[in-house]
Amino acid sequence: MTFVLAIDQGTTSSRAILFDEHMAIAHVDQKEFHQYFPKSGWVEHDLNEIWDSVQSVVRGVMAKAGITAADIAAIGITNQRETTAVWDKASGDPVHKAIVWQDRRTSDLCADLKAAGHEPMVTEKTGLLLDPYFSSTKVKWILDNVDGARGRAETGELLFGTIDSFLIWKMTGGARHVTDATNAARTMLYNIVDGGWDDGICDLLGVPMEMLPQVLDCNADFGRTTLFGGDIPILGVAGDQQAATLGQACFEPGMLKSTYGTGCFALINTGDQLVRSKNRLLGTIAYQLDGKTTYALEGSIFIAGAVVQWLRDGLKIIGDAKETQTMAANADPEQAIYMVPAFTGMGAPYWDADCRGAIFGLTRNSGPNELAKAALQSVGYQTRDLLEAMQADMGHTGEGTLRVDGGMTASDWTMQFLSDIIGAAVDRPQILETTALGVAWLAGSRAGVYPDQAGFAANWALDKRFEATMPAADRDALYDGWKDAVARTLTR
Repeated sequence: MTFVLAIDQGTTSSRAILFDEHMAIAHVDQKEFHQYFPKSGWVEHDLNEIWDSVQSVVRGVMAKAGITAADIAAIGITNQRETTAVWDKASGDPVHKAIVWQDRRTSDLCADLKAAGHEPMVTEKTGLLLDPYFSSTKVKWILDNVDGARGRAETGELLFGTIDSFLIWKMTGGARHVTDATNAARTMLYNIVDGGWDDGICDLLGVPMEMLPQVLDCNADFGRTTLFGGDIPILGVAGDQQAATLGQACFEPGMLKSTYGTGCFALINTGDQLVRSKNRLLGTIAYQLDGKTTYALEGSIFIAGAVVQWLRDGLKIIGDAKETQTMAANADPEQAIYMVPAFTGMGAPYWDADCRGAIFGLTRNSGPNELAKAALQSVGYQTRDLLEAMQADMGHTGEGTLRVDGGMTASDWTMQFLSDIIGAAVDRPQILETTALGVAWLAGSRAGVYPDQAGFAANWALDKRFEATMPAADRDALYDGWKDAVARTLTR
């Protein structure tokens, strides 16, 4: 049996998933790592901890399967996007903890850049808005705040990359400093129209271009690793949301997917057209295969599954995420509680970096069940925000069906509410690990193990379809309450 190994390096854990010759999941290993919150709104990861966790899960999943490197045809890597790594070119040592995509420390810098009139230029070139979410201002912060970092970067001693670049650099023993087009597109340094790093934006932010990785197609040769007992090629890379778009086989313009992990991210395939959003969505690269770029319109929600983590780790009212489904079902139906999970600001379509979370509608009878219900509902409300913005930009929201994936989609209660609040069918696939599946397919098809794009799309299989049953008047009344809660939370 030949396998393809997918490394899924996420925001809270690293996973290694072995897919067999039929693209079925054979074995999984997972390891969580520490989250650092040095100040309010700041989020960091230890790059060495991430690297250790990746090595651990790869070796762990190989041990579970009882295989050697010779049994692995190729490796695909998918990763949390925008999280920013800067490391020493000679030693590989990080110069600072990774600054995570959720981090808001560069809010003031972004506000200054906007005030100076730079946002239209940045958006025209990158498809992105000036927000702390993206990598570029995080790089500038590291160069400006770590002693000697800027000078070392200017003399070519330091490298910048998103997490995929750091992992590939480590896996290849420093032989390859590369990334793929989807990750590059999220740095706010990459011109997605011209297809290259933008020297004007790099100059504006003081990021030396010598730090930047080479940008490749998603299905390119990213190098080879010998760290796991033999020689294995790395043949597929994509940022997590683009990888999920591939894994959901959203290859045709108008196809729409939404992934529910730490955050929530909805992407609609716009083909060879880069849609210029008038509703504060993001134009981005969906994937780049064999030199051809396919674009997407994306809405990004910062907090989805993370709100359930907060119930567990912050409030300590649950011991496991699975408990929320039963709790929500048992909540008092007479209480209209809204939880706006703006723990690190609000993403699309609001883009308010400074607002913080709030709960509205509490009574003396409110308890853990009602909070769990409000937390799960917040994900549905935020998804509707994104879909309404897409509708305004495009005149439609695709084929009328939303393909979903990610950990939260295992909850039937959450998916039924999602269908009810958006008023459309929600399709959950048989393989929920679509992010890993997407890069496994990239690597496996390049290695000749898996079928081409058409063959892969034909293999997509439905697990369950959720149909909207809520009356339209009830749906709209609930959503009006959400919009009122958000309006009371925003700072702008």
